[in-house]
Amino acid sequence: MRQTKLWALVFIVAITGCNEPNKTLQKQWYKGNLHTHSYWSDGDEFPEMIMDWYKSRDYQFVALTDHNTLAEGEKWKTIPEDTVYQEGFRKYLEKYGEEWVRYRSDSLGRTEVQLKTYESYRGLFEEKEKFLILQSEEITDQFEQKPVHMNATNVQHKIDPQGGSSVLEVMQNNIDAVEQQSQELGEPMHTIINHPNFFYAISLQDLIALRNGRFFELYNGHHMVNNLGDSSHLSTERMWDLINVAYIQDGKPLMYGLATDDSHHYHQTGAKWSNAGRGWIHVRADSLSPGAILSAMESGDFYASTGVVLRDLEIQSNRLSVAVEAEPGVGYKITFIGCKKGETDARVLHSVEGEKATFDLTEDLLFVRCKIISSKLQENPIETFVYEMAWTQPIQPK
Repeated sequence: MRQTKLWALVFIVAITGCNEPNKTLQKQWYKGNLHTHSYWSDGDEFPEMIMDWYKSRDYQFVALTDHNTLAEGEKWKTIPEDTVYQEGFRKYLEKYGEEWVRYRSDSLGRTEVQLKTYESYRGLFEEKEKFLILQSEEITDQFEQKPVHMNATNVQHKIDPQGGSSVLEVMQNNIDAVEQQSQELGEPMHTIINHPNFFYAISLQDLIALRNGRFFELYNGHHMVNNLGDSSHLSTERMWDLINVAYIQDGKPLMYGLATDDSHHYHQTGAKWSNAGRGWIHVRADSLSPGAILSAMESGDFYASTGVVLRDLEIQSNRLSVAVEAEPGVGYKITFIGCKKGETDARVLHSVEGEKATFDLTEDLLFVRCKIISSKLQENPIETFVYEMAWTQPIQPK
């Protein structure tokens, strides 16, 4: 995976009774994945091996989001007898050694391994301004057998599924529980609505009715989540636009979209496995810290990607400028999508074949976002996704 080394200059004037000279603050793009699973729930790999995979591929932040659990306390994992998993354990033992790996045999002669906690393994990987692990949890709830999953990012204590009398109430109760913990502890946290088309459990109407719904998975790399919808269900991208039309009309903040891996399988690769490396976000922040990353996301200063990297993404004087970090021999189509005032749906407003484009944010627009599609095939795709893409966040003219 490639990683762009981009810097943006942000000028801050501090006013404390008199004007001080402009101070320059450098912001950098940080690449990360906020949806990942391990042996702590239904993933098939040790946390250390997963973190090494991401760090060695130039990710700067990762969230381990196991179902209804945090990586804390004592937990032993019985390694499946399948050769694939036995070989995985052998590689883990060889990499980290007998002094690090604690294992034993049970009464049936099967290998059990004690899983390392977040507090124990994070020190192996975290480096200032190089790599950050965000403690997180996938709150895994349901209503009438409809799966309702939400990622609590940077959560400090496990949050039990809150339940509710409808899909909407289940989502709202869990969002409220994350917000309550955030306020009580004074720690920034996000709730992300995961894969709404997973078993088509979460409807457009549910998402529109949410309070404080700020983030959802526009693209999820799991092979069963139906990002593209079907003949009777909207794609997540189409839902995204309709959500934001409704949010603007209701005076709510915009909903922002993420691309994530939702990785579970690390030993077998292909369209029928949920593998790492399919979707991520690039966040522009002034430091690699939970507060800076989450604050930038709240401002919409990030984009989602399945491979396309941006060289420039700026808004100046109500003009949106986008430039791709182009690869030799690869073509790009940059499309501006938005909704005009008085209309109820988004549409393509302008398209450019090339590596850069600009679009004026005129007063007749509710919002505009940008989608970039390359001619390069996506590595290890799911559904009928073929080419590498990127999506910027929607913005409103000022």
